Amino acid sequence: MTQLPRAMLIDMDDTILSAYGRPNIAWNKVAAEFAAEFGSIPSKQVAAAVVEYARGFWATADAEWRLKLEEARHVVVRGGFAALAKQGHKPLSSDLAVRLADRFHAYREEEMFVFPGAHDAIDSLRALGVKLALVTNGAAGPQRAKVERFALTHRFDHIQIEGEHGFGKPEQRAYLHAMQALGVNAPETWMVGDNLEWEVEAPQRLGIYAIWIDVHGEGLPADSSIKPDRIIRSLTELLPLERG
Repeated sequence: MTQLPRAMLIDMDDTILSAYGRPNIAWNKVAAEFAAEFGSIPSKQVAAAVVEYARGFWATADAEWRLKLEEARHVVVRGGFAALAKQGHKPLSSDLAVRLADRFHAYREEEMFVFPGAHDAIDSLRALGVKLALVTNGAAGPQRAKVERFALTHRFDHIQIEGEHGFGKPEQRAYLHAMQALGVNAPETWMVGDNLEWEVEAPQRLGIYAIWIDVHGEGLPADSSIKPDRIIRSLTELLPLERG
């Protein structure tokens, strides 16, 4: 599709902001800070155990955990520690688990930034007459704080945060409500985001054109049955090419 739609629904985390991507790198950096407290267990092994537990946890976690992210990270670290103990390592304390999880939570907040060109791309889309909705999952307080911190409020016609509205992606009503707020229907709408289930598969079922953003250029998972209508690496790619 070369023409712009009447409206776009745009995800926030790891679409506009670098927020939660590449968790293995983040956990390795944070675990290294606590290396002296892990005894004979290398910090990379601790990080790997936490990442592995987290992967399983989030694959089956109920939606409510998205609203309790800090608590979820405590669960994940305790789970990683338990897995290490089962492997025969000396058990790591619950106090250490809390401190490691809290440090990871703070580190993620510290390291967040707006992807290069994202603000300009959003502003250009609005200037071209595209109606814009920010549709993000997560708790009301932290997500609203990011909206304010990264100057997103005035850039969107509608801001929809899961914790404020009581529903989120991939629930059908999340997309329907956003489109209703913008006064558009599915064939007039694009959805843009990094989550294949939330921003591609679910909106496609409604007839929305779904664009997957692959910021790091890693490509679709080999076992993925989900096929985006388009793949981009930056929001700037949504802008029409200038003709001269």
